[in-house]
Amino acid sequence: MGRRKSGQAISGWVCLDKPLGMGSTQAVSAVRRLFDANKAGHAGTLDPLASGVLPIALGEATKTVAFMMEARKAYRFTIEWGVSTDSVDKEGAEIGRSDVRPSVEQVRAALPAFVGEIQQTPPRFSAIKVDGQRAYDLARDGVEFELASRPVTIHSAEVTDAPDVDHVEITIHTGKGVYVRSLARDLALALGAEGHVSALRRLRVGPFSTENSVTLDFLTDLVHRSAASEGLLPVATALD
Repeated sequence: MGRRKSGQAISGWVCLDKPLGMGSTQAVSAVRRLFDANKAGHAGTLDPLASGVLPIALGEATKTVAFMMEARKAYRFTIEWGVSTDSVDKEGAEIGRSDVRPSVEQVRAALPAFVGEIQQTPPRFSAIKVDGQRAYDLARDGVEFELASRPVTIHSAEVTDAPDVDHVEITIHTGKGVYVRSLARDLALALGAEGHVSALRRLRVGPFSTENSVTLDFLTDLVHRSAASEGLLPVATALD
């Protein structure tokens, strides 16, 4: 006989507002422990440097994760002009510097070229596999390699804030497989500038959004009050 999984047979979705600094696997483990669930998974990796919507499936909901792979997503991110990094985020090593600061009008004029079905090359620091190894591992080891571009779809892109000349905030709605860091890299290149993503927040994955998301602190409080079920969405939510 197979070994029974520990935990309870709890089923449903948790729309977690993942905090900065926490990986997706770490977030799933935290939620699984809180609910003492016997099975858990997530619908769409979110990097530690990003916050926002991470749909976590518990129990029978894990059988509906596949339906979320094609779901539309929404992101809000900030580009910091002046410095580009090898990972296109604030933790990477500097690889370029420029005094060019694109205006809001220039950014708005450039964005339409990135809307629709486009060819996008993933960043070198990504989970894409190259000959069986993760690209980010090869990049960290200084190995030279090339990543092929692939078709992705960006449904809309608009400037939503520009707090100062060094930063611009953009909100996008996308299909699957879009890398925000690649968009930031390519937009900076198109504008003759250097830049990197200094902030990233996922706003939506299909039916899951910041409007129905919960924090780990909120879930912890529910568990302490024996009201954990209040933090669960129905299994069928992924089918909406």
